[in-house]
Amino acid sequence: MTPPVDPGLDYVNPAAAYGFDASYRSAPPNWDIGRPQRAFVHLAEAGRVGRRVIEVGCGTGELSLFLARRGHEVLGVDVAPSAIRQAREKARWRRVPAQFLVWDALRLGDLGLRADTVVDSAMLHCLGPRERRRAVESIRRTLRPGGDYFLLCDARADDVAATWASLSRAELRELFAAERGWRLSFVLDTAFERRGSRNPAFLVGARRVE
Repeated sequence: MTPPVDPGLDYVNPAAAYGFDASYRSAPPNWDIGRPQRAFVHLAEAGRVGRRVIEVGCGTGELSLFLARRGHEVLGVDVAPSAIRQAREKARWRRVPAQFLVWDALRLGDLGLRADTVVDSAMLHCLGPRERRRAVESIRRTLRPGGDYFLLCDARADDVAATWASLSRAELRELFAAERGWRLSFVLDTAFERRGSRNPAFLVGARRVE
């Protein structure tokens, strides 16, 4: 999926990108495991991922590259220029036709693209409550009606106080409420894999209904 902008016109908020970009400038961050998360592999193998895919928070591109190799038309976006540079290098050397763009998920709708599926491997849970709502609405506008948003996020129990980089089932129900134009299809218990560890996570499916 080729974005209708020149790479020289990549959009990102420098303040949002700073910390994440620094994470990719030396050793890989612990969430970059050199392959897609197993939860998404199983989802793709089950035939749940549509043809035109946007990955938000793609990092160095392993999930986007995996899906493109399976025949999906894929655009990966991330706020971290260093991550996107590595993703483009991987795509070139592996000869995989995935596209990558430095872009803010909160402005995803500004690209003017329509996707069948948006995938998110632990991007949304890194945002604050207000930014999460903005990102979810931007993703909804980018999906075709009936399109799916699949999210992997660190899990938190409903009775545990809110922390950075995790979501509870109650928060997910609020984010993907019917009045916001969504149908929450499933919230499955799974694991998010890191280098040398794994922790409880949710695999979430939400469908745009209008």
